[in-house]
Amino acid sequence: MPNQNQIANPQSGQLPQVKGPQMNDRDFINDGLATCKYLTDSLNVAVREASHQQLYDDLLQILNETHQSAREMYNLMFQKGWYKLEAEEQQKLQQAYQQFSGYSSQFPYH
Repeated sequence: MPNQNQIANPQSGQLPQVKGPQMNDRDFINDGLATCKYLTDSLNVAVREASHQQLYDDLLQILNETHQSAREMYNLMFQKGWYKLEAEEQQKLQQAYQQFSGYSSQFPYH
């Protein structure tokens, strides 16, 4: 029985019914997405700590390109039904919004 809170597209039907040891298209794209996530985490640190402006600019461009690649892989996986999300209840969203919107009074700017 499908989860009512799940946000997903139907799977494209391109995957085998029984998963073997070989990597399929979903495995390769999922591996690429995981790699991009790891790279963006590491590049964020490198950009933040770059001591030379040209190095900073180059790393920032690579970071942006890596984020874009991750987004494209996510979109492809979601489109093919290989990436699922869980919808949150409206009440929980409203509670989180109220909790965090109260923090704005603590910011040094308004």
